[in-house]
Amino acid sequence: MLKTVKPFIKWVGGKSQLINVIRNKYPENIQKYCEPFVGGGAVLLDVLANFQPKEILINDINNQLINTYIHVRDNFENIIIHLSDMQKKFYSMNNDERKEYFYIQRDKFNEGIKNNINDISMAVLFIFLNKTCFNGLYRVNSKGLYNVPVGSYKQPLICDADNLKIISNLLCNVTIKCGDYSECADFIDRNTFVYIDPPYRPLSKTSSFTSYNKTVFEDEQQIQLSKFIECMSEKGAKILASNSDPKNTDENDDFFDDIYRNFNITRIKASRMINSKGTGRGTLNELLISNF
Repeated sequence: MLKTVKPFIKWVGGKSQLINVIRNKYPENIQKYCEPFVGGGAVLLDVLANFQPKEILINDINNQLINTYIHVRDNFENIIIHLSDMQKKFYSMNNDERKEYFYIQRDKFNEGIKNNINDISMAVLFIFLNKTCFNGLYRVNSKGLYNVPVGSYKQPLICDADNLKIISNLLCNVTIKCGDYSECADFIDRNTFVYIDPPYRPLSKTSSFTSYNKTVFEDEQQIQLSKFIECMSEKGAKILASNSDPKNTDENDDFFDDIYRNFNITRIKASRMINSKGTGRGTLNELLISNF
């Protein structure tokens, strides 16, 4: 019986809903595992819980996300104490008080970003904001400051102590890095399974959501990533990558079919879970790209 572990944050493009489909694409034996764009970590947690690889490297360019992973791994007990206290306060407030409290915490978080603070207080704020903001978004402005408004949840589970403990135990032997995905190259070899879940190519100009951080990820970056994947494939690594399917909106758009013409491309059904408009939520195709 395979175990299912829920990510400790919501994340745009998170793979929890697709985990059974993606799991069918895993190689039989996973000795080493690498995830260069870890995001919400649904695939990571599934691999850790069910395959116990001996060596694991995860990476993301989002500094505050990585800081939170590190402190969940190393300081989960203190995180639980702080989040439990915040949850009690939040539950006791009326809506106006909750809004005021949320924006005070958001201001604290942004002050931490301005001052390059990476400590447990920032990890706690990261989780609190993720659980109480609109749709669980992480979005920043051009200055790199978090700008998502408060959500309208009645009883958000701010402190999921049991799940945080499980995840902390799973992360205990994981190497966690913050940087560009290319910095994972030295770790990856012929024994490595690599899952790559980059910022998705927008299906239209109005659907673009690439503001996880200040770094732009457009077609040029998608092409560079495809070259990185080719290089890692030549090393003998087993590669599985996800992305949007341009053919959802333009059946003649062969962008990914062209740049991954030497790979296997599978189209799978996925629900769009985070959208500012209810009409923008529905089932679309996504791509799974692999070399095995």
